[in-house]
Amino acid sequence: MSAVERLLSEDAPRADAQRNVRRLVVAAREAVAEVGVGVTAHEIARRAGVGIGTFYRRVPSREALLQAVVEDTIYEIVELARQALQDPDPWHGFRTFAVDFVQLRAMSCGINEALGTDCALTLDQPLADLREQIRLLVERCQQAGAMREDVPWQDVPFALTSVMTGNRTIGLPAADDQWRRNLRIVLAGLRATA
Repeated sequence: MSAVERLLSEDAPRADAQRNVRRLVVAAREAVAEVGVGVTAHEIARRAGVGIGTFYRRVPSREALLQAVVEDTIYEIVELARQALQDPDPWHGFRTFAVDFVQLRAMSCGINEALGTDCALTLDQPLADLREQIRLLVERCQQAGAMREDVPWQDVPFALTSVMTGNRTIGLPAADDQWRRNLRIVLAGLRATA
């Protein structure tokens, strides 16, 4: 059972209460993506179209809601890595995962915070699970001769994250797809040469 499913099952037997919790979850996901994990309960309630009283009747706390939303999103990334491990072509699977991983970080301020900094949420287990899947992806590629063997698996998440940029550097504007262009360069650097 996911963290959000646990949250939904805790307190809301009535259909209208369940709808309100679902609306709060959707609003929290959007707010985390746009604002980050510092989003307020008032902002989440406003986005969900409910009052702050409904917010606190339906979820234990702002932190519990954010914990559930961010934890579930990290587990979605873990699942993407698991799917990539099923790809018969190790490099194709890794490359697909890399694009999904970086795209999610580029599009979600909160996930970027949760994966990249110390945030107030308790994410030890989801992050440990994600690290393990990335390790398996990298080792599988290296064993298949598709990825350079001199790259420790621990360097790969940093390399993938490094493709995200600000809007400008040295006076140059970033292209709309700058992270994709940077990712192509990083993947070429990770790829084993024939």
